Amino acid sequence: MLAAFVAYAGKWSNPFTLPARTWLFLLLSGLATGASWVCYFRALKIGQASQVAPVDKFSLVLVAVFAVVFLGERPSLREWAGIGLVAAGVLLLAFKR
Repeated sequence: MLAAFVAYAGKWSNPFTLPARTWLFLLLSGLATGASWVCYFRALKIGQASQVAPVDKFSLVLVAVFAVVFLGERPSLREWAGIGLVAAGVLLLAFKR
């Protein structure tokens, strides 16, 4: 489906022309994603989903912070409020009652 959309948008390019460095990062990204899912399912096996899932969603907060620190992005006040609400929700759900 994605390939059809990309082709329709006229953005298709031959993936074999990508530089070796791009292929390396794609490979590392795939390995990291696979490891992440293995860890996630292991955590679900030994813990409660109501505590595991919020920790997983905390990655949104980390991405926002890394974007500011490493990419120089500047979220708006509204975006910071959303990021803060996600962080607060994660903390609220992650700790036992």
